[in-house]
Amino acid sequence: MTDESTGSAAATPDWEKRFRAPRVGLPDWAEHAPDRSLFVSNATGTYELYAWDRATGEQRQATDRPNGTTDGVVSPDGAWIWWFGDTDGDEFGVWMRQPFEGGPDGPAAPGLEPSYPAGLALGRDGTAVVGRSTDEEGSTVHVARPGEPPVEIYRHRESAGVGDLSRDGSLIAVEHTEHGDAMHSALRVVRLDGTAVAELDDTKGGTVELGLSCWGFSPVEGDNRMLVGHQRGGRWEPMVWDPLTGEETALTLDLPGDIGADWYPDGSALLIDHSHQARSELWRYEPGSGALVRLETPAGTVSGASARPDGSVEFLWSSAALPPVVRSTTGRAVLEAPGMKAPGSVPVTDAWVEGPGGRVHALVQKPGGEGPFPTVFDIHGGPTWHDSDAFAAGPAAWIDHGFAVVRVNYRGSTGYGRAWTDALKHRVGLIELEDIAAVRDWAVSSGLADPARLVLAGGSWGGYLTLLGLGTQPEAWALGLAAVPVADYVTAYHDEMEALKAMDRTLLGGTPEEVPERFEASSPLTYVDEVRAPVYISAGVNDPRCPIRQVENYVRRLAERGAPHEVYRYDAGHGSLVVEERIKQVRKEIEFARRHLPATS
Repeated sequence: MTDESTGSAAATPDWEKRFRAPRVGLPDWAEHAPDRSLFVSNATGTYELYAWDRATGEQRQATDRPNGTTDGVVSPDGAWIWWFGDTDGDEFGVWMRQPFEGGPDGPAAPGLEPSYPAGLALGRDGTAVVGRSTDEEGSTVHVARPGEPPVEIYRHRESAGVGDLSRDGSLIAVEHTEHGDAMHSALRVVRLDGTAVAELDDTKGGTVELGLSCWGFSPVEGDNRMLVGHQRGGRWEPMVWDPLTGEETALTLDLPGDIGADWYPDGSALLIDHSHQARSELWRYEPGSGALVRLETPAGTVSGASARPDGSVEFLWSSAALPPVVRSTTGRAVLEAPGMKAPGSVPVTDAWVEGPGGRVHALVQKPGGEGPFPTVFDIHGGPTWHDSDAFAAGPAAWIDHGFAVVRVNYRGSTGYGRAWTDALKHRVGLIELEDIAAVRDWAVSSGLADPARLVLAGGSWGGYLTLLGLGTQPEAWALGLAAVPVADYVTAYHDEMEALKAMDRTLLGGTPEEVPERFEASSPLTYVDEVRAPVYISAGVNDPRCPIRQVENYVRRLAERGAPHEVYRYDAGHGSLVVEERIKQVRKEIEFARRHLPATS
């Protein structure tokens, strides 16, 4: 790996250094060859996959594509690197593979046509279970044995995907939403010929809003139990399910917030990922004794963790103030990127604001000096996601330019219980904006934010909420910055990938033809003539999630009424994996704000 950052480091502003500084992700490693690892890095200026032989220390770049590559996995025997190849960021393609030591790439499962990926599980004998999604076929699952053509074992119009393959290669877990609720999956275990073995459906056929998730079969030989995430207690937490006997074993952990879990390699314990109030930490839990021991991690956010065969745990950690690093519970740094180190930023503080649906949690960062400050409300995407005390180069750039940044975990966000996440149905967008408005009022009344210099900004769902907020709250915002947004909900529904159609049907209660009034009420295009603030929009021309045609419809309406706006179209999908492209987009947003915001209130 080499650092190919351009220009003099001394002349480069800190905000650009945070993007350009080489980063590495948490290494994935082969189950039966743990010295063979795969990780993501931006060392060349584009996010790509790298192979790492821990025994020799050798690292090599495994993929090299103009728009980058981030989806990859090492086969259990460590012989192959599988990676997903799409076209120009459109997320539509096929799985490819190459020898771990290097060599030519080839189709990993010859005979499968391009699709959107819907899960992948690899067996020790070379068998692959491949999940696919297309607009024409819906969801399909295929079993590809070495030297044989893939065989389809599952098909349904609703969303479904591969959860895992048992250690002995006899059972496949499929997460599905055949009941029509794309936010709450059920589990089905089948044999390799598609024969059903067991079903676990907390939705009771779609009548109850409780989801399940496959967190992995046991790694122990002869043990076909599965670690399952469930929401029966109003949050995500683990249990163990034996699909062959039907036995369920509840795991009670006295921790607030959401709980994720994974097996230790020998099956003796579970690695617990505990998320609460925008921070996370790690624990070791032994189901037999009930022992729960905290693993030492700094205050902040653990973005991924993996238990190694020696019992140590590797994790990717950062905070809002400190850039990410791959650490180990042994106390050492596991993997360091070469070259320039990213400058830090300022820490976050917490704000809890009473909103119409309950207390809203917001994360606040502010520059030096006394307020009120021009303030960017940086709204996260998802919507089922949440902002956390983690390093983010985008917000840090605004702080360097004298802006305060407020990030709101509105209703619909994860990490605050199932009821909070599920609350946005039917009044989609409008509910989230109520929470954002409550935090905005607090920011102004507390003296943090200058009411004449409030910027509403976000990407993906955050971009959607930006455009919707500019139209439904026109007097509240001085500027809008929307990246890869939903702008015209009806057109977006008809053009987007099938999995997102299913999500929209769940959120809004049907299709645009079935519930036209809900789509109209939740569409930014409905309110475009009310927009008063200057609007900056960036969009990927190959985006399958927020397609370009619906963005153009919105922009055309802005142009027809002479509303101040600027549009930047770039040749990628739902965002870019190219560092210089990311920097270019942030620079254009900052320049737009400088041109259109008043210098002072």
